[in-house]
Amino acid sequence: MDGVTRPRVLLVEDDHELTAMLAEVLTDEGYELDAAADGQRALHLGLTRGYDVLVLDRGLPAIEGLDVLTRLRSKGVVTPALVLSALGNPADRVAGLDAGAEDYLPKPFDLDELLARLRALRRRHLDSARTVPLPGGVLDLDARLARIGEQRAVRLSERECAVLGLLASRPTRVFSRSDLLLLVFDTAESDVIVDTYVHYLRRKLGRRIIDTVRGRGYQLGRGG
Repeated sequence: MDGVTRPRVLLVEDDHELTAMLAEVLTDEGYELDAAADGQRALHLGLTRGYDVLVLDRGLPAIEGLDVLTRLRSKGVVTPALVLSALGNPADRVAGLDAGAEDYLPKPFDLDELLARLRALRRRHLDSARTVPLPGGVLDLDARLARIGEQRAVRLSERECAVLGLLASRPTRVFSRSDLLLLVFDTAESDVIVDTYVHYLRRKLGRRIIDTVRGRGYQLGRGG
């Protein structure tokens, strides 16, 4: 795999033995893997890092698996998701698909079938670039490139892209510092870090890229 970008998968599963087994299989298959054992960690990783595919268990601590997926979709994360679940009846499959999953695989499952389904999800996703509109421009979430008007594309850091992507995914919503701290940063950090990254983005893209809503927080700028 030298010189080749490895596809990235987020594995969300609270069964540690199953996680260890799947991590070994997926790594052998050529994936670069992050694992989360609860819904809160899964939400944080899904919002702040880019993945080629998500593998998501339903029964999770902190935040239930389908709730995690619904929240990711509401924030503009379109990474294809395969839901794993011991709940295998048709109503549960429908619930998974309605929550935004592209595929649903009941437990127990065949490993070869899981890998084949992941390959199919990745193939279908390759032609759909993840972009969100900015005032007067566009943000490429995968490449972490922002373009405003006729200016050259500006490369953003992972966290800069996560902050701007979140604001751009809900352009009418005002996000408090606490919201941004929870959804983008490590909650152990001070919310001062939110102001720091807003400053970085304004320095790179202009002050109008993000509006300050006094006493409430930040909102995607209106441009002009």
